[in-house]
Amino acid sequence: MKTCERTSKKSTDQAELDLTQLREILGEHKDRAGALIPVLQEVQKAYGYLPQEVIEKIAWDLNLPLSQVFGVVTFYSQFRLEPHGEHTIRVCQGTACHVGGAREIMDAIGSKLDVANGGTTADRKFTLEGVACLGCCSLAPVIMIDDEAHGRLTPQKATKIIRRFKKKSKGDQR
Repeated sequence: MKTCERTSKKSTDQAELDLTQLREILGEHKDRAGALIPVLQEVQKAYGYLPQEVIEKIAWDLNLPLSQVFGVVTFYSQFRLEPHGEHTIRVCQGTACHVGGAREIMDAIGSKLDVANGGTTADRKFTLEGVACLGCCSLAPVIMIDDEAHGRLTPQKATKIIRRFKKKSKGDQR
């Protein structure tokens, strides 16, 4: 018995999702035991996050209770229910960075971008994440913007880097 009702609740500003990739992924995993996590991983890779409509369809097609699917999604930190930013700013929270002022750097960047740790800016340009360790202890405190590391930071240096990155990012889009 299917326990997930298909709903068509959509906010007026949410664009219609293209479910082609979802159908392909579900087709590849049809009738496989233990398919939920691989399906969620592949779907998140395809969409960048796990939209509600997609989660409902996964539950429906895998014949799982919606609560079970949401339970898995919310249990594992790798899964996101909200869109991720175009650029990811990771602030190292490891011991060396913590001692060097990582919290103040996180606060300064969050204030500059008007976003909290784990959040994405309203324009979806940046996601700010605290991470356990970036492996650059000799450069502590460290942030990474996408794949670019910046070390030996202060809150002022970090916000200056963010300001420069925002300018560069805007320039690249013209």
